[in-house]
Amino acid sequence: MSESRTTGVHRLEFDVDWPPGHVACYLLDGPEPILVDAGMPDDPDDDRDREGTLREGLAAVGLGPADVAHLVVTHPHVDHIGQVPTVLEAADPTVHAPGGVRERFAGDVDALAERVERNAAVAGIEGAAREEAVAMAVRSLERDRELLPPGAVDDWIEPGEAVDVGGHTLKPTHTPGHQADHLVYRTDLGGESVLLAGDAAMEPFRAVAIHDGLDDGVFEAAGAYYTALDRLSALDIDRVHPGHGAVHRRFGEIIERDRGSLDRRLDSVERALSEGLRTIPEIASRIAGERPVRYILPEVYAAAAHLASTGRATTSVEDGV
Repeated sequence: MSESRTTGVHRLEFDVDWPPGHVACYLLDGPEPILVDAGMPDDPDDDRDREGTLREGLAAVGLGPADVAHLVVTHPHVDHIGQVPTVLEAADPTVHAPGGVRERFAGDVDALAERVERNAAVAGIEGAAREEAVAMAVRSLERDRELLPPGAVDDWIEPGEAVDVGGHTLKPTHTPGHQADHLVYRTDLGGESVLLAGDAAMEPFRAVAIHDGLDDGVFEAAGAYYTALDRLSALDIDRVHPGHGAVHRRFGEIIERDRGSLDRRLDSVERALSEGLRTIPEIASRIAGERPVRYILPEVYAAAAHLASTGRATTSVEDGV
């Protein structure tokens, strides 16, 4: 765990097992302290003390979980909402979360399982891999709405509507693609335009297009990602505080890099199709190489669907695949 500080904002880092090795959340100074995202949850199979990481990070500026007056969520991935229960148990913060999460968390797990089963089958995901895809989708929904209980959310934020949070004006922008409900928040700190970016505009790499996994949003995920990049490119930002990687001032450059990265992903999937690969797992395995295929598979599926919808590829279903 490490902490760093710039004018008006304090950064807390939690160790994670994937690049770049950490996830960050941020505490905004003021009479009503604001925590933006909440790091990783504790895991009984992992001896790292994530709650301790949160407490130590807050203690570094003379605070504890009970002092958090506002909790702002960028998106409901486990590494961004993991310590929400710790804050809720210690205090009564006003919780602000993306409005799209409310409907998602209200979803029926059996209906979700049916949709993921159908989409996985069409993609050519078979046997145990299909069963695991369905189980993972169900586990994720159940876990995430336990970490971020909908009943604890006071303010469901809609994009485009500026909100006053603890004396700071936050201007949310909907940036789907990595996660379907993802919001970034622009605010002013120390005389600069700052973006509380979650998993957008990160310096080390472009966030993978998970969107909503293998739920029905997979068919629009790539287009949604391009929409997010268009919205981001319209913002005037001096400094980015991302969920992974360092705080940086390369906002415009990173957005264009990410656009190029997504373009190349579409090109690589198109090339694989032209070489005779026909199922999503085949293409994902080719692209992943020695890396785990688990998280790249939804992006490959999304890319193939986008190619089909824009006339760069054709699709067919034979024997349900």
